[in-house]
Amino acid sequence: MKNNQEYRKLSSQEVEILKQQNCTAIDWNQILVSNLFIPGNIRNVQFSGDVRIGDNSGTVEFNGGITRNCGIYNASIHNCSIGNHVYIHHICNYIANYDIHDHVILENVELCFIEKETSFGNGIKVSTLDETGGRGVMIYDKLSAHLAYFLAWYKHRHCLIQELESKITAYAESVKSSRGIIGEYSVILNCKQIKNVKFGPYSQVFGPTRLENGSVNSNKFAPVILGAGILAENFIVSSGSEISDGTIISNCFIGQGCILGKQYSAENSLFFANCQGFHGEACSIFGGPYTVTHHKSTLLIAGMFSFCNAGSGSNQSNHMYKLGPIHHGIVERGSKTTSDSYILWPAKIGAFTLVMGRHYKNTDTSELPFSYLIENKDDSWIAPGINLRSVGTIRDVLKWPKRDRRRDPEKLDCINFNLLSPFTISKMQKGLEILQKLKEISGETTEVFAYRNTLISKSALEKGIDLYDKAIYKFLGNSVISRIDKCNVQTFKELLDCLKPSHKIGQGEWSDLAGLIAPKTEILNLIKSIEKKEITNLAEIEQEFKNIHNNYYEYEWVWASELLVQKTGKKIENLTVADIIELIKKWKDSVIGLDQMLYEDAKKEFRLDSMTGFGMDGNKTTQKLDFEQVRGNFESNDFVKEIVNHIERKTILGDRILEQLAHIQKSKSIKIL
Repeated sequence: MKNNQEYRKLSSQEVEILKQQNCTAIDWNQILVSNLFIPGNIRNVQFSGDVRIGDNSGTVEFNGGITRNCGIYNASIHNCSIGNHVYIHHICNYIANYDIHDHVILENVELCFIEKETSFGNGIKVSTLDETGGRGVMIYDKLSAHLAYFLAWYKHRHCLIQELESKITAYAESVKSSRGIIGEYSVILNCKQIKNVKFGPYSQVFGPTRLENGSVNSNKFAPVILGAGILAENFIVSSGSEISDGTIISNCFIGQGCILGKQYSAENSLFFANCQGFHGEACSIFGGPYTVTHHKSTLLIAGMFSFCNAGSGSNQSNHMYKLGPIHHGIVERGSKTTSDSYILWPAKIGAFTLVMGRHYKNTDTSELPFSYLIENKDDSWIAPGINLRSVGTIRDVLKWPKRDRRRDPEKLDCINFNLLSPFTISKMQKGLEILQKLKEISGETTEVFAYRNTLISKSALEKGIDLYDKAIYKFLGNSVISRIDKCNVQTFKELLDCLKPSHKIGQGEWSDLAGLIAPKTEILNLIKSIEKKEITNLAEIEQEFKNIHNNYYEYEWVWASELLVQKTGKKIENLTVADIIELIKKWKDSVIGLDQMLYEDAKKEFRLDSMTGFGMDGNKTTQKLDFEQVRGNFESNDFVKEIVNHIERKTILGDRILEQLAHIQKSKSIKIL
């Protein structure tokens, strides 16, 4: 809508035309129009309050090739401003207190109004994780997963929470208004009741039953779609998201690129970038990026999830029938739950873990990532590290970036897709120590080991040690090779200078702040800056998260250099070329070893027993041909080819760096002679 547009009062002739077209007004002097106003495009309309109408010439098009003249038809308009080339038709009750921007279509709407002052869902406190409200997260239009992480998990930092909540409250006050907005090029059709909702540009609203107290933060780059039959109250929906098919949401924040549909129900929950929910139910969850649930019988309750795929019938229990629903759980990034899985909260599930079966004891496997957690006769058994050799794990990591639905240039969440990072590798280091200590304490004859309400078989323990060791060397070698390749070193001095970090940011422990992988030192520094009021607004805080994210690889090398010192037993200045060569050879063995395991795992999908159900009316030959037509053959499978290519690429890269180091070693020897 053009703010500088000139308006005038209706002429007496225009008033007469409007009256003849069955229009009425409490006071015709309260209606102002643009100089391009066409009275013939206003029919059967009741006006009250202050009303402004822009250029109502032109036409709009509907599906099926139907064209209609812009204007207002069969409606009651109270205290509204209406932009240029707007089409309003069949408003059963009325529209009140809205600024309707240019090129908007409003048709077959029962009721649309603003009641008193509202902040449009901003400042609402969502009772995530703890249904009783102990971990409430105050939401606002630009909330990131990482700021929500602070609000949910740092309740012990009273000054931090107070500062953040006061800033969000101030933001909510700044957007508070007694007038709503329907942004330009928005389409709102077949809606029943809309109360205290603002709509960003290009909103696509098709048949919701009720929308109350919310923000639809649509824009040109990433429109928001709200579909038929949805019920939503106390909500914020971010750009590029879609809610449809009878979904019910109450007290929820929906992040960018999310899809909720097919009668999904969510209450007091947070969903960040690219989450998907169909058929099932969410209650008090913290849904980090890529939390996905597609099944009718699935309940996610009182848990934190990210990069998580919940299987059919997945369930958790958040109270033990004593003090109510006060318990919560954490499922770290990349985990999956199989059909009919169950976890008793409180529990903490390690990153990239597959949860199978029903687990009735409170477990903490956070220091044994990439595991299988399996139920056997009411006991929880864990196979540490086994997911490192699963093609499913690698497939997930490769598909996440490709399935990023965010088209908005401004990304609210910082997402690190790396499988191996200081966060996961430090967990593996601790896991390796745990497994080695269990083996050492229990002795060679022990067949079953107990760990935090789980059991580990001897063979699983041995495999876990081997897999963690390989993954650690794979990460370290990747970091060292990338560093050397980036520096393009030619001499031994250049090699040491390249490997020596220029600062200390990245040392120590790291955290995963719902998608943002960061050093704890930087997180703590940011928290202190907020507490000391050195950061004055929410935008600056969100920018700091982006800065940390953008510096990830620089910080990662600092951490990797510490790991290099641990593994070689030498300070970087004391390393020899031979030390680096030995490390890269171990890296090469680890990478190829893990890839070979992935190759063998992928081969299982093409075994004869996987062909069961193919070749419906034929023999074994027909079965094989049918299978290949549907699934392809093993050698031509895209993922299998990627594994083979990865082995070749890493072999070539490793050999090239080894050759480069051999040349440096030879040059150094000549100089010494």
